[in-house]
Amino acid sequence: MKELGTLWTMFLSFAKIGTFTLGGGYAMIPLIEREVVTSHKWIKDDEFLDMVVLAQTAPGILAMNISILVGNRIAGKRGAVVAALASGLPSFVIILLFAMFLTRFHDNEIVNKMFSAIRPAVVALIAVPVFSLAKGAKVSMKNVWIPVATAILIWGFSLSPIYIIIAAIIAGIAVAYYGIRTGRAAAKQERQMQEKHNDTVAEDKQ
Repeated sequence: MKELGTLWTMFLSFAKIGTFTLGGGYAMIPLIEREVVTSHKWIKDDEFLDMVVLAQTAPGILAMNISILVGNRIAGKRGAVVAALASGLPSFVIILLFAMFLTRFHDNEIVNKMFSAIRPAVVALIAVPVFSLAKGAKVSMKNVWIPVATAILIWGFSLSPIYIIIAAIIAGIAVAYYGIRTGRAAAKQERQMQEKHNDTVAEDKQ
């Protein structure tokens, strides 16, 4: 019974997110974060950040990927299905209604003014996750060059984000491998020094 209550609450939360999100997956990130991290406290900040990163690297729609990961984390496979359905259903219905009726009002001045007013708000919704994710990813003056260089490569040189992701994965593996090698070398050196110290102490006792 408790699980059904959780699933129903999750469905309502993600349906609300899917209904009022404008601007695509990135605009949905702050709304999902507010619902699952701040309001319901289903997951923690660092967990949500990891899910966003994983959703970006996985193929498919970003908003749907995040919904599935969050739903699975909260209530398993059922949660993933409920979250995906709830976040996608409102968009499907709204787009279907637009396709049916918006063509009649395409040249309507009121409709055009409405969309003109919505666009700046969409830009703000997309900009918000940049700062929240930067804070969660612990971007500082030492590593701020990484997102700046990435933005320049994508925006200025039209480099595909796929190459950036692959390069980041390779760099992460290399850094982790180097850290493991360095740690093992330091541990080995420490053992040798300890053994040498023990030998010296044993000789002094003799």
